[in-house]
Amino acid sequence: MENLLTMTQFNEEEIMEILNYAEYLKRHGIRELPGKYLVSNLFFEPSTRTKLSFEIAERKLGLEIIQFDPGHSSTTKGETLFDTVKTLEALGVNAVVIRHPEKDYYKQLEGIRIPVFNGGDGTGQHPSQSLLDLFTIKEEFGSFRGLNIVIAGDLSHSRVAASNAEALRKLGANVSFVCPPEWSGDYDALPEWDQIIGKADVVMLLRVQHERHDEKMSYTKEEYHARYGLTEERAAKLKEDAIIMHPAPINWGVEIAESLMHHPKLRVYEAVENGVYIRAAAMEMILRGGNVHAQAAPKYLAI
Repeated sequence: MENLLTMTQFNEEEIMEILNYAEYLKRHGIRELPGKYLVSNLFFEPSTRTKLSFEIAERKLGLEIIQFDPGHSSTTKGETLFDTVKTLEALGVNAVVIRHPEKDYYKQLEGIRIPVFNGGDGTGQHPSQSLLDLFTIKEEFGSFRGLNIVIAGDLSHSRVAASNAEALRKLGANVSFVCPPEWSGDYDALPEWDQIIGKADVVMLLRVQHERHDEKMSYTKEEYHARYGLTEERAAKLKEDAIIMHPAPINWGVEIAESLMHHPKLRVYEAVENGVYIRAAAMEMILRGGNVHAQAAPKYLAI
């Protein structure tokens, strides 16, 4: 792969290759790459986990980070995204990570010759989040085939749902959806989830993305939580080995009951940790031309 743009670019074998290499890095540590690489993180939307996770992965790989602040850049004067990235390319930057509010923003970067890592595009895709979610599920269950996974919440505005649903189905999981009817988008979603929660291996809650809504939510926080959130009562119905996931930040008391903040089935922070290994794996594989087997990790062949 030359870029990390969307989960649609991967087949099952390619997804498993990234997950396996991330697992290798978690076991053996992330090593600095030979040679000097410059990378710049262009975040046009707020981010804590994704931005810091990429930055930590970059530092562990020994990459030099060229700081970029959209609020103090020529983008405030009308410079296009293409011109910004082309300028960084001309200055010698070797790769860029971009989060942007526009869906499919990367389509305007045709002709850019350095790798682009999509840190989230509007309501489009969030491939590195999807890969770290997959990594976390794989750590728990070993494989994906036959797992029952429920994705619940703000589906139509969620790039996480779009990325994960497609990837999980490619890997053989059974994916169901629950959400308010007005947020179902293109998904065949159930209007309530009590009938399926007892069969779920993974319950994946989504953040209510108020910033992407044109109108005020028609539910109070309490009403939304009671109808679509993970309440204590629903959590009690989960299978013994089921896990609870959420891409974060979490609206506690809305998507998940505050009393479940330390629930043993919760895998939010495990997923955050795994994000560093996934992003390091993807960066190394792309910057080194995808050939981690021959160049980076001979022992990886033994996994």
